Amino acid sequence: MQLQLPQPSADALAASNALCQLIADEIRQHAGWIPFAQYMELVLYAPGLGYYSGGAAKLGKDGDFTTAPEITPLFGGAMAQMAAELMPQTDFQILEFGAGTGKLARDVLTELRQLGVAIERYAIVEVSGELRARQEETLREFPEVTWLDRFPDSFSGVVLGNEVLDAMPVNLVVRTDNGWQERGVGLSPAGGFVFEDRPCHADLIRQVPDAAELPAGYLTETHPVAAGFMRSLGKMIASGHTQSGRGSVAILIDYGFPAHEYYHPQRMQGTLMCHYRHHAHPDPFYLPGLQDVTAHVDFTAMAQAAADSGLDLLGYTSQAAFLLDAGIGKLLLRTSPEDAKRYLPQANAVQKLISPAEMGELFKVLVVGKGATLPDRFGRNDRSYRL
Repeated sequence: MQLQLPQPSADALAASNALCQLIADEIRQHAGWIPFAQYMELVLYAPGLGYYSGGAAKLGKDGDFTTAPEITPLFGGAMAQMAAELMPQTDFQILEFGAGTGKLARDVLTELRQLGVAIERYAIVEVSGELRARQEETLREFPEVTWLDRFPDSFSGVVLGNEVLDAMPVNLVVRTDNGWQERGVGLSPAGGFVFEDRPCHADLIRQVPDAAELPAGYLTETHPVAAGFMRSLGKMIASGHTQSGRGSVAILIDYGFPAHEYYHPQRMQGTLMCHYRHHAHPDPFYLPGLQDVTAHVDFTAMAQAAADSGLDLLGYTSQAAFLLDAGIGKLLLRTSPEDAKRYLPQANAVQKLISPAEMGELFKVLVVGKGATLPDRFGRNDRSYRL
């Protein structure tokens, strides 16, 4: 497939070529084949060369995609309103995973200051040195911010994760006439990357409902890495609850489906997608290290992994319903509709976040925790029964 996409700079192309060599060496060291999850791990996170660990701009108009915090500060304002309401049940601290440019953290902290809520610490777990540098610049006015390079052993407070789960490596599985196979990555005679199928371990398809009934040729993703993240989250929160007696609430926002929709018979080619300079395409072998590679989230598997680690399922709903219940409408009305020059851009941004035709329905919110509950109004639009 020939893609007509913007050309990278010479330096970027050289970095991509170096990453290709690293991946090819890895494949050769593993008898000519690696699982797709291992390939995805390398293209996203290989030290100094991966998409998230290298130096390329990822977010905003100069990057490859735009996230909700980049669209409007009202998104972070709504998260802050939610956090402030939850904190009487938790410690007064926030932990954010994958903070991007730091804009969500800045907007949350700015709104908390306006509310008169003082938090002890805003910790960010960030694996990208380039993004951490941007975050430090964005958040230089907030001394309560600290950075971590891994999960803390324990935590009590509010956890935020916006578009974190979709950036975790996935395994690919395909149904063939001979049963399920794992689709991994090998090398072509010319040295390029190609898909190759190998026998599939039974554990990889346990989260796929009615796997035996899906048709031959059915290709999809499974999410053991993201499920492992949820179990680590549960262990961290459980430890914090044991130590402090205080609760925790984790709010995870991403695009995805419950399992019965994710593994629908008509979703024959899965959800794997790549993003390069605001172009979406399906080829994960295009310019490794210079493009994002993502898959939708199986929220049933995430909720199950959280439950397995001792967390409570507190809610599951659309982004639109969550933001409206969190008060984004009231935040918008701080600007008078009569002030059209200021109000209309903000209203348009909120519309993008909550419209079913935009991000409002595609993005879902999974809320899990321990020793805490959501305000009653969040039950009005709860879809936990669909998980």
